[in-house]
Amino acid sequence: MVLITQVFFTGLAFAILSSVHPVFGLYGSLFPSIIYAIFGMGRHVATGTFALTSLISANAVERLVPLSSQNLTPQSNTSVLGLSDFEMQRIGVAAAVSFLGGVIQVAMFVLQLGSATFLLTEPVISAMTTGAATHVVTSQVKYLLGMKMPYISGPLGFFYIYAYVFENIKSVRLEALLLSLLSIVVLVLVKELNEQFKRKIKVVLPVDLVLIIAASFVCYCTNMEDTYGFEVVGHIPKGIPPPRAPAMSILSAVITEAFGVALVGYVASLALAQGSAKKFKYSVDDNQEFLAHGLSNVIPSFFFCIPSAAAMGRTAGLYGTGAKTQVTSLLTSSKGTGGPYSLPRRVRRGSFSLKASTVMRQCVLSSIIVVGLKGMLIQFRDLKKYWNVDKIDWGVWVSTYIFTICFAANVGLLFGVVCTIAIVIGRFARAKTLSIKNMKEMEFKMKTETDGETLQQVKIISINNALVFLNAKKFHTDLMNIIQKENASIQLLDDNNKCEQNTLLNCLSNGNYNEEASQPCPPEKCSLILDCSGLTFFDYCGVSTLVEVFT
Repeated sequence: MVLITQVFFTGLAFAILSSVHPVFGLYGSLFPSIIYAIFGMGRHVATGTFALTSLISANAVERLVPLSSQNLTPQSNTSVLGLSDFEMQRIGVAAAVSFLGGVIQVAMFVLQLGSATFLLTEPVISAMTTGAATHVVTSQVKYLLGMKMPYISGPLGFFYIYAYVFENIKSVRLEALLLSLLSIVVLVLVKELNEQFKRKIKVVLPVDLVLIIAASFVCYCTNMEDTYGFEVVGHIPKGIPPPRAPAMSILSAVITEAFGVALVGYVASLALAQGSAKKFKYSVDDNQEFLAHGLSNVIPSFFFCIPSAAAMGRTAGLYGTGAKTQVTSLLTSSKGTGGPYSLPRRVRRGSFSLKASTVMRQCVLSSIIVVGLKGMLIQFRDLKKYWNVDKIDWGVWVSTYIFTICFAANVGLLFGVVCTIAIVIGRFARAKTLSIKNMKEMEFKMKTETDGETLQQVKIISINNALVFLNAKKFHTDLMNIIQKENASIQLLDDNNKCEQNTLLNCLSNGNYNEEASQPCPPEKCSLILDCSGLTFFDYCGVSTLVEVFT
């Protein structure tokens, strides 16, 4: 019951976040889960509407079909669910973003780019998702405060939104603010109690459903829509429309948002899939996930679906149900997208349930969105872990987060990947390439051309890294330093031998001749052996360096 209500209300909320009619969020919770269950490998991954991808697609919707154009659009209702042409134009843009984003993901599967996911380090993913969650919370401020605010996006849009709020702080509706704070407190408190006592109680309280029903009942009885001018969700039509191809003529206009949906959605989904695979002891193919999420965006786009990805809240809910396959996700999605029509007959028979779905307060849905992002927002605690382990990872997290909130999630992700590559190159070039094994116990005799025998000391120089263009110069420098050091030690032994010979000559000149002292001390020579067993791979530059050393 908890998962069903969660699917229903998050579908409505994320559709509003995507700037389309709420009913399309219900479709976006159903069709992607069916496709992912067929092609995906994450057994506990709940695919559907997702806050980050919804926010990205909203940029395209508000840019191509702004709210100001609603007055210019004919108010005639279309044959699709009785919705206006304005609403259909908006979902057409969101469906185009979903279609093109899915095509990009399928192309990445064909190119086998899943093998490059090692560049998506944990600090980069954590910082990007945290920054994107901060963007989502910021986008809901106008609903939480009950303010009328124009859509603000683009670089530094995060700061422009809060600047607008502080400039128009007098327009905040106290009723909406109090209801939002009350909703957030109730949601957080009850969910924490459910988590703490989930082993002791048999039935988990569906606090989302209870809160929505209570808020809708209050709004319905007090007529807050007319009395205070509150924004409400509106009527939710029933039924599934016939499939229709997305508007191909606007694909070139939404390519930026499509890349954002493809990258951000895949990264967040892959992190959840890998986490569930690690927890329940199975494997996930990175390339197959590209195909699964790509098809989960392409095919549902023909059914008026907004961009989809794996959702953290619903995935965590599947953990608690003991789900082992995607069947549980399919059942909850199919029941949840039924909305009020999936409730028991005696509940939906009355007129209140249908009216309640009409007057459902948007500030309550926004509170559900904010609380649902708690798992991403608390990733700020990772900063202490990164600081204690590696200061560079800490710096990557902070810089990626700053780029994400200043620009966008896809920009922050690309910045984090570039930083990771630069750090790897820098560390690899300065890494230790050689180690010396001094074989002091091992002395052996080597025959020279004159059949003489000399004792030699062996020192083995091991190559413990790859030898490529990045570290070839440092390898040559380190090796030359070792050779020069050994030559200096041999020269010191020669100087000691000369000193002993001078002492012997002085003894002879004084008449004190000792037969043992007359035997010369042969200088101890040292042989250097280059051990290449640790050489993992090399390129032409590395081979040229080895040839240069031996010549």
